[in-house]
Amino acid sequence: MRSDRNMMLATLLGVAAVLAGGTVLASAQDGPAGLTKPAVFAPFDPKAPACSPPPGLNKVLAFAQDNEREFMQGVDRGLAAAAKDRGLEYRRALANNDAAKGVEQVQLFLASKIGGLVAAPVDPASMSRSLQELIWSGAYVGTIVPPPATSLLNAPQYETGKVLAEAAAAYIKDKFGGKANVVILSHDSMEFLAPRFAAMRDIFKAMPGVTIVADISPNPVNKEGGFATMSTILQAHPDVDVVLGADTVVLGALAALEAAGKARSDQFLGGIDGEPEAVAAIKKGGGPYKASISLASPVFAYAMGQHAADWLEGKSIPQAMDILPVALTSDYMAQYEADVADPAAVYKDPKRRDIYLRMYGNICYDTRDQYVNFPWSSEAK
Repeated sequence: MRSDRNMMLATLLGVAAVLAGGTVLASAQDGPAGLTKPAVFAPFDPKAPACSPPPGLNKVLAFAQDNEREFMQGVDRGLAAAAKDRGLEYRRALANNDAAKGVEQVQLFLASKIGGLVAAPVDPASMSRSLQELIWSGAYVGTIVPPPATSLLNAPQYETGKVLAEAAAAYIKDKFGGKANVVILSHDSMEFLAPRFAAMRDIFKAMPGVTIVADISPNPVNKEGGFATMSTILQAHPDVDVVLGADTVVLGALAALEAAGKARSDQFLGGIDGEPEAVAAIKKGGGPYKASISLASPVFAYAMGQHAADWLEGKSIPQAMDILPVALTSDYMAQYEADVADPAAVYKDPKRRDIYLRMYGNICYDTRDQYVNFPWSSEAK
């Protein structure tokens, strides 16, 4: 029944667009362009003066979710928990990697006058205008990496790659006497993620005993792509000591090593994202998977949900937020699992929250014309 209503609403929106002589996007009036030039934000001031609550919007927090990977499932859990704690209705729309569907879903949220949206766009360029329209309507818009947003979330990507590479480098020095064959499974085609892999190369460049035998982006960048790429690499380089990349592709590489009989307990496989399967492999111990860099999605999502609720009450919220990389090893695992299981407790405890998050700038409904409309990173000079 819900899907039928959504389809009917989508049809009505489409008809209205045709009658207007354009697309749905063309029916909205232009608003301010926001901050389009790179800017450096001061630390967030939680004591900044409040301003007006946005009028005419519903107390609804929505999530425009790109796909069902476990990292995004964590975002869903964190947002749902925050919405419940703050008395907001929570809605989720799953695009299943369909960019056009994702845009249509955001347009439906706009039409229903939601008060807040967190978006993980399939295609940032195609969704940009719809997100601007939500911002112009007065709604809170939080995005996971790409602009535009009233509050943009990003990880310090170079630092993220550096933390993982430094863990691998320490292991190489300790276990292999400083000599190792390394595979980097990159994702350089994604502009926002490329600094991760630049950091890895920089770390290993300073280690003369390290040979990077392969530095390649799997296609697709998922577990299957990691398996296929690693299988090919092993044909030319059967002795690999270290594999680094996103958890999803490194898990595929682990499967390829096992299938080829080349997995060893002394290898160092490390990933980024804190995917549950990677965490389980680390907890099991005794295998090649040694570390994952956590970008704890339930924790940052809970914070975004709290910021959306604050926005609707007229409070000042951060313009930008860092997800800080934390190396998940067997030593830190118990604390990490406790934190992601109860993100509300982390958010309420500044010491615990500061392990995962760093906040910058201030914005509220009255200053919404200062929304972030450039690819913000705390590492930008």
